[in-house]
Amino acid sequence: MKKIKIGAVSYLNTKPLMYGMQSEEFLKDHELIPDYPAKVAEMLKNGTVDVGLVPVALLTELPGYYIVSDYGIAADEDVASVCLFSEVPVDKLKTVYLDYQSRTSVALFKVLTKELWGIEPVLIDAKDESYLTKIHGTTGAVIIGDRALEARRTSTYVYDLAGEWRSMTGLPFVFAAWVSLKPMSEEWIKQFNAANAEGFKHIDEIAEQQKYPIYDLKKYYTVNINYLIDDEKKKGLKKFLEFLSV
Repeated sequence: MKKIKIGAVSYLNTKPLMYGMQSEEFLKDHELIPDYPAKVAEMLKNGTVDVGLVPVALLTELPGYYIVSDYGIAADEDVASVCLFSEVPVDKLKTVYLDYQSRTSVALFKVLTKELWGIEPVLIDAKDESYLTKIHGTTGAVIIGDRALEARRTSTYVYDLAGEWRSMTGLPFVFAAWVSLKPMSEEWIKQFNAANAEGFKHIDEIAEQQKYPIYDLKKYYTVNINYLIDDEKKKGLKKFLEFLSV
């Protein structure tokens, strides 16, 4: 039988979700294809993968979709790894580079500039990693993922986008969800949820395996990120999609 292809994000924040998908039993019927979020979104759209952990901003571009798991990447407060970095306060920024790796983080930043901060900086879409060196003076940058955890150590100002969203809306924020373009069976969804959940029995082990001195990964996995997409997360997601549809 043809294996189901899973587009998986290759960041530290997905390690708990991916833990149970490394088993021989799961891989009998599935193929994991890791990449950064925006690339996984492209693969889902063009049919390279059957299911992808995709930035939720992609949902506005799809004629139809199915969220096929109770798990994803979300935050109740500060997420730590999706931030605006600068040498000056946000209201002094004139130019901001935008990370090329995630549509949702960029879309969230644009919502915050208009609805919360009331600023209109020049926005530049980054094309590669060279933009990480451009933070200087009145030029800032939106950085996501592991690179953001590293930038937290040196940046003068750090604006956590999930925390800023919470202060504006009072709601949690959903960054990514497991999505398919066609319905998956209830049996498969049950199996997939179980695979997602397995890693949360092994958080200490997963954090230790990464050997990552830059940030406390146990805190990252248990405080900063909330992986269960509950009703409050769904409200936050609905609110965000409403902003994008205006």
